[in-house]
Amino acid sequence: MLMRFDPFRELAFRELDRMSQMFGEQGGALQQRTMPIDAFRDGDRFIIRFDLPGVDRDSIELTAEKNVLTVRAERTWKPGEGQDVVAAERPQGVFTRQLFLGDSLDVDRITATYDQGVLTLAVPVAEQAKPRRLQITESGDAQESADRQPAISATP
Repeated sequence: MLMRFDPFRELAFRELDRMSQMFGEQGGALQQRTMPIDAFRDGDRFIIRFDLPGVDRDSIELTAEKNVLTVRAERTWKPGEGQDVVAAERPQGVFTRQLFLGDSLDVDRITATYDQGVLTLAVPVAEQAKPRRLQITESGDAQESADRQPAISATP
């Protein structure tokens, strides 16, 4: 299960935080410094797609510590000599996004691909979290009293 949780932000400050992120380092020019995602379950895995247009694959860093997944990417552009910039609205710099992954996911088996500006992660569901069929077996032998209790065992 993918969880979104940020214990340090109150609801009242979210809008203020969003507005402050939009005004970047370029003298109040409108800049949004986000890393939008889509996340969905596909069978026994979660798929997470990050939009990172214009980011060099070598600048992307993925780290997983316990159940926290961190994606860090950098996009830079500097005008060449003799170039006169007319508009510079595309956000530049370092982008970071953290996702809190549930205990039912196998963080050690995450796979990542990067194609056409989209980073795609596949996070498998942990084996112990997958549904299992339970079988009921008799315990003891026929000489036991009528108050026998069945034993339950799980099979994958």
